[in-house]
Amino acid sequence: MRIVFMGSASLAVPSLNAILENGTDEIVGVVSQPDRPAGRKRLLTPCPLKAFAEEKHLHILTPEKIGDAFDELAALAPDLFVVVAYGQYIPRKIIQLAQHEAINVHPSLLPKYRGSAPIQWAILNGDQTTGVSIIYLAPKMDAGDILRQETYPLNHDETSATLHEKLAETGAGLLLKAIDDIRNGTVTRTMQNEAEAVEIRKFTKDDGRIDWANPAEKICRQIRAFDPWPGTFCTLPNGEPLKIWQAVVEGGRGGKPGQLLDGQLLVSTGEKALRLTEVQPLGKKRMPAAAFLNGCPMAEGEFLS
Repeated sequence: MRIVFMGSASLAVPSLNAILENGTDEIVGVVSQPDRPAGRKRLLTPCPLKAFAEEKHLHILTPEKIGDAFDELAALAPDLFVVVAYGQYIPRKIIQLAQHEAINVHPSLLPKYRGSAPIQWAILNGDQTTGVSIIYLAPKMDAGDILRQETYPLNHDETSATLHEKLAETGAGLLLKAIDDIRNGTVTRTMQNEAEAVEIRKFTKDDGRIDWANPAEKICRQIRAFDPWPGTFCTLPNGEPLKIWQAVVEGGRGGKPGQLLDGQLLVSTGEKALRLTEVQPLGKKRMPAAAFLNGCPMAEGEFLS
């Protein structure tokens, strides 16, 4: 089949690579986002999917709005659109350009976690399993019929960064099976149960702020869910921010929420205590807690706000 691939984030790269390596179908075009300013110098930088497509010398379109590329997409005569972490709403008139319309790779077990950041929400909520869904695009976001799903067990130490990579690879393999189903005419479409739908919102930087009144287990999930973005942080006694990248739960020994129970970054919470093991002070790189304490000693009884 002639496939037009739409994506922007790194989640999309394994799926595009899987189609290319499989060699059964032809990628006739890649639609991605325009280059955006990035870094301290704000240099125009391609998104991960576009950068990968350039390496593979694929035909690339980067419209500000997908509707602006209608004529170019029509000229490509696609049989199927594949969409993975593209970041734009795709109108029906575009979808209908392809005989088999458009399918999407979504990193959750739909109808749970429709919307942005499903990987982060699964960790934050303490789910035991997550997975990947392949669906048809529908007018409502992430509400299309399901072609295939695959579950993935969540480890207690999984971060958004590690889970992102694993689900990207799982999704790539599942996508190839779904494309085979379409090519062979063996697709089984399953409607999503709207009564079980869970809509989720985007996160902001302020979501990373720690409330020490929460249980230690919840804060620990927050730290893992927001690695690498937006990061989890608190405020040191001197008023400077401190990012927290790793921590372990320990039994509580009294104290008020946010109070240090020793000089080694054991913090009292609303339930049990949290031992901070990897942190990042303002203007520095991530470091073990011991290295941080060498330059910024902390005393029992002080508070992290």
